Amino acid sequence: MSNSILITGGAGFIGSNLCEYFLSKRNKVICLDNFSTGHRHNIEHLLKNPNFFLIEGDITDIIVCNKAMEGVDYVLHQAALGSVPRSINDPITTNEVNVSGFLNILVAARDAKVKRFIYAASSSTYGDSESLPKTENIIGKPLSPYAITKYVNELYAEIFSKTYGLETIGLRYFNVFGRKQDPNGAYAAVIPKFVMQLMKHQSPIINGDGNYSRDFTYIDNVIQMNELAIETTNPNAINTIYNTAFGDRNTLNDLVVYLKQFLSEYDAEIANVKIEYGPNRIGDIPHSLASIDKAKELLGYEPKFSMKEGLKEAVNWYWNNL
Repeated sequence: MSNSILITGGAGFIGSNLCEYFLSKRNKVICLDNFSTGHRHNIEHLLKNPNFFLIEGDITDIIVCNKAMEGVDYVLHQAALGSVPRSINDPITTNEVNVSGFLNILVAARDAKVKRFIYAASSSTYGDSESLPKTENIIGKPLSPYAITKYVNELYAEIFSKTYGLETIGLRYFNVFGRKQDPNGAYAAVIPKFVMQLMKHQSPIINGDGNYSRDFTYIDNVIQMNELAIETTNPNAINTIYNTAFGDRNTLNDLVVYLKQFLSEYDAEIANVKIEYGPNRIGDIPHSLASIDKAKELLGYEPKFSMKEGLKEAVNWYWNNL
């Protein structure tokens, strides 16, 4: 059965992949984006699809949120200002979008009586908690303004579930990467940025000694989690939060080794590009590893792509599209 799905931030990296996927499953997809960090080229090819509707607008405008919510069954809320460094440089704008904008979308969803509100939470919520792997019920203190905003999202969602009966599911994304992730700009994520630099034979700079580790999560695993969050009929699976990850960790040094290996299949010279090291970044957590037991148990989540398998796919996409 087809649904009407609103995807906020639908022109962004994760949002555009979700738009593409849910359209392919014959749903009606409404994309809301202000193009501050998303790109029109990510969704250009979808505009001819009669089931795709683009609303150019901002989640900080409640009137826009209410309009976008008309007739919607499910919300996949991806719109946010990402990046820890950006939030440190400009905490006010990050809060305005990630907290006030989030609240607007929540209120609009409540008023439109949508079936379920699924939102992008963040692994940054674990903050200074040193326990590994990260389990959903143990968090520390946030280490950046961005992390604070994403934690506030979880608190608001929980209150809306309890107070208004709105079904909510939060997905704590862990270092998502893959096709359509933007390699440009001051706040580009590490994988597309390194790919771009290596393709130009420029030396990537690793923050710290390269031994910080992350649970790098390929985009298709994230799409699977969003679909499971829509489809679940298990009452114990809603009004809660899930780690959205692969459940393994790799260091930044590992990452660069894999990138050089896969890229040098297209250009042998890339194998010789030197790696440089710089200072650690403020607000970065040293190690991140998710327990995905809860998602497996309650949603039936089975991630298909390890970091290595995902990187091979991503490198192929970048090589053919940049």
